[in-house]
Amino acid sequence: MKRDYNVSTTADKIHKKKIFSRIAHAVLLVLLLIFMISYSILYIVYNETNFSISVDKDMLKSSIFLSEDGSLENKSRKLSAYAAEYMDNISVNWISEDVDTEADGSHNGTNYVAYSFYLVHTGSNPINYWYEIDVDDTIRDLDDAIRIMIYHNGEKKIYAKPNTQTNEAEEGTEKFFSDNIAVLEERKNFNPGDKDHFTVVVWIEGDDPDCNNELLGGGIKMHMDITEERIVR
Repeated sequence: MKRDYNVSTTADKIHKKKIFSRIAHAVLLVLLLIFMISYSILYIVYNETNFSISVDKDMLKSSIFLSEDGSLENKSRKLSAYAAEYMDNISVNWISEDVDTEADGSHNGTNYVAYSFYLVHTGSNPINYWYEIDVDDTIRDLDDAIRIMIYHNGEKKIYAKPNTQTNEAEEGTEKFFSDNIAVLEERKNFNPGDKDHFTVVVWIEGDDPDCNNELLGGGIKMHMDITEERIVR
């Protein structure tokens, strides 16, 4: 009996296609799993909280605390702002004019993060302190177009990275202190009974020359530290 080689060859091809299909599906599942894990990590890192504030242990010894509403009933060593899962670029002119006084705690607006809090001195000796905002991590160089506006007892300053072409300060801003330290400022003579009010606002400035499509999909994570300075008498 003559063997039909065409039937045998066709069966082999079908069998190989099935094996290839199973391998392809397995690879796709593994890649999908890796993607989901990676996405979950990024979601936790960048969306659980965009911004946190803390005081050092020495300030606690001096009876200096953070408070979201200024009361001693809610004093804390660390505060966290609500995240902004998505921000489009805006102009500083789009931010609420009364952003410094409109609310305590998180009061984010359209396409910006805003957080207000107090530093309360309940101790017996005056101190000096420093407040510092650090950029912990950034994706796709988003910090090139970020603006940080701080109201400290009603006085406003806006900070930004220098222009990447000229290395000069962007219009209406003060340059970041360094690549990783956005803000570093000193507060002198913080006396017993004083209560300092802060509002921190973060947004992507659309008028920044470095605000372009390459920033799409970017992210940033920052924190603020408040540290006591020893006064030698």
